[in-house]
Amino acid sequence: MKFSRELKVGLLSVVTISMLYFGFNFLKGSDVFSANSKYYVIYNSIDGLTSSNPITLNGMAVGQVRKITIQQERSNRLLVTLEIRKDIVLREGTQAILADGGLLGGKVIRLEISPSGRELVGGDTLVSNQEAGIQALLQERTLPVITHADSLVQNLNAVAKGFQETGAILNQVLRNFDQTGSTLRTTLQQNQKSLAELTANLSELSSGLIETEKKISPLLAKTGTFADSLNALRLGETVNRANQLVTQMEQLVASVKTGQGTASKLINDDKLYNNLNYTIISMNQLLANLRENPKRYVNVSIFGKKDKGPSESPVDTTLEFKRLGVDSIGNGRN
Repeated sequence: MKFSRELKVGLLSVVTISMLYFGFNFLKGSDVFSANSKYYVIYNSIDGLTSSNPITLNGMAVGQVRKITIQQERSNRLLVTLEIRKDIVLREGTQAILADGGLLGGKVIRLEISPSGRELVGGDTLVSNQEAGIQALLQERTLPVITHADSLVQNLNAVAKGFQETGAILNQVLRNFDQTGSTLRTTLQQNQKSLAELTANLSELSSGLIETEKKISPLLAKTGTFADSLNALRLGETVNRANQLVTQMEQLVASVKTGQGTASKLINDDKLYNNLNYTIISMNQLLANLRENPKRYVNVSIFGKKDKGPSESPVDTTLEFKRLGVDSIGNGRN
């Protein structure tokens, strides 16, 4: 039986297409000759999950993602169709955790099978869950670092501005120094003659000081001799004697204050003062009476005859003293 060329081409095309289909699925990891069960899980966000991403159980691939559908009637939630081997028994409460597949990226669905509950059949829905991936962790850790880096950059900018201001101030200071140097050079040039004269005067003054030193040296030697003479005077003994004299004077003053001795009585006894005062008053009165009536006290005869004056008998001085208020010379009436 002969086949036409067209039939041969058709059969070859079918075989080629079949091989491409089965080869493509094999490369994706699906076993076209084994029976799988379909399960469903709903996520709010799949973070880059695509069809043919693996489904793992304890790190072993047991299926793959078949299809992802958007459910617009359910707030755009995502319905993911899972193909899992039939020999894997899933129970009610099994979680399909969306996780990172590694450092290079990619997503996987990791199964956590519940130890109890009824056995699930194809078409049931698994419990969805999602764990923070490496990208989220890195983002969580790097955000504070970025914030601190921003603060550090701001501080560095502030420091840089401060350095700029400091540089401007230093430039101004350097300009002032340049101006000061120019002014100083001008001043020196203008006063060069005066400075030369000042230097000459200082030289003369130095010479004069040297001559003065030569003259002062003998004077200092004489001062040393004078100091030796003062030491020979035994000033210490003189000072000790002066201290003893001061001590004796203090004792004398203390005895006068306490009422001991004649000097103390002269200073502290009012009776002696009153008697002296009364005596002086009586003497003054007596002298006044003597000037007024001298004949009472003195009877003078030039020719040896009695004076025929008034026949007044001599006055008894004691009675006169009593009349004047004085008992005797040196004692006044109390």
